[in-house]
Amino acid sequence: MSNKLNAFEIAQRQLDKAAAILNLDPAVHALLREPLRELHVSIPVKMDDGSVKVFQGFRVQYNDARGPAKGGIRFHPEETVDTVKALAAWMTWKTAVVDIPLGGGKGGIICNPKEMSLGEQERLCRAYIDRVGRFIAPEIDVPAPDVYTNGQHMSWMMDEYSKLAGHYSPGIITGKPIALGGSAGRGDATARGGVYVTRQAAKYLKKDLKGASVAIQGFGNAGSFAATLFESILGCKVVAASDTKGGVYNPDGMDAKALSEYKLSNKTVVGFPGAKAITNEELLELDVDILVPAALEGVLTKDNADKVKASIVCELANGPTTPEADEILHKNGVFVLPDFLANAGGVTVSYFEWVQNNYGYYWEEDEVHEKLDTKISKAFWDVVAMREKYNVDNRTAAYLVSVNRVGEAMKWRGWV
Repeated sequence: MSNKLNAFEIAQRQLDKAAAILNLDPAVHALLREPLRELHVSIPVKMDDGSVKVFQGFRVQYNDARGPAKGGIRFHPEETVDTVKALAAWMTWKTAVVDIPLGGGKGGIICNPKEMSLGEQERLCRAYIDRVGRFIAPEIDVPAPDVYTNGQHMSWMMDEYSKLAGHYSPGIITGKPIALGGSAGRGDATARGGVYVTRQAAKYLKKDLKGASVAIQGFGNAGSFAATLFESILGCKVVAASDTKGGVYNPDGMDAKALSEYKLSNKTVVGFPGAKAITNEELLELDVDILVPAALEGVLTKDNADKVKASIVCELANGPTTPEADEILHKNGVFVLPDFLANAGGVTVSYFEWVQNNYGYYWEEDEVHEKLDTKISKAFWDVVAMREKYNVDNRTAAYLVSVNRVGEAMKWRGWV
């Protein structure tokens, strides 16, 4: 995110708005505006050519009043500590809004894994854990995959932590493969949660989603799963999709499975048969029923929010909408499902994984889906209750739910 759209400043502004509405205790507000702990590490890694490169990494534990910090580890060449802090704050609200006993954290390393061999990536993963290992534990801080990290990275990190701990410790990290204690249903959990929330929104809005048009900006892991699930669960049709190389559009709809397979084979959706080329910017302004921002932060701004024609925006990305854009969308009657509600399926099933790791018993996939549906659907109606009580937009309502829960935990613990 650019300096003009500092992610952490946006997160603080969103909190400030909720604090004013709740008439929050000043001490609670002050404590929630900053992370409890922020770790910066220098990570030396031997590269394949024999040289040693020093990477900069971060781990932010934003708030753990309700339980261990929880949040992903990002690999990105433009990673900043402010982005990590913002995402750790949003994770705090995310775990609270779905009412799971975890706090919020986040990690990041400034690197470009696309330019690194698998061996270099493994050495980076292990070296990162060597640096932060004394600050994390299944009872303290539980990482997970995020941008440009995956189950293999988590496996290396779990193995390194287990070496440091002196025993097998699958509960230290989530998003692992099934063979290492991963949870059934984790792969599509972020997208599935968004689809479940959208289904509840349709009930609230009394809107029939069968045949509804969907545009997905960001056809990565969450975006591609969203396409197939919107189609299979809700009967929607995917009319547009995009990635970093561009987008495709067919108003009659595209087969979600075929589109996902095309993306896997060609590394892009561009050129998908039967669809015309569009830009990422054009996709956001299409006349569709549901818009799904599933890429990076800050794509909906004051400059394009009034051009959004979708009636529902389901935010699978973190922080895709700026505060100014939020106001415009709300004024225009767009029903926004905010990121830390809409994409909370991932952390909810990560929580399930952590629970299963801790007591050594694993659930079948259908049971995971059922528990996720129950958790995230209740969260939606908790947000709606706040929306109606205070006559506010959905993001503010979600903040009211979360900030209230975290603040209450802090008070009971005697922090303030």
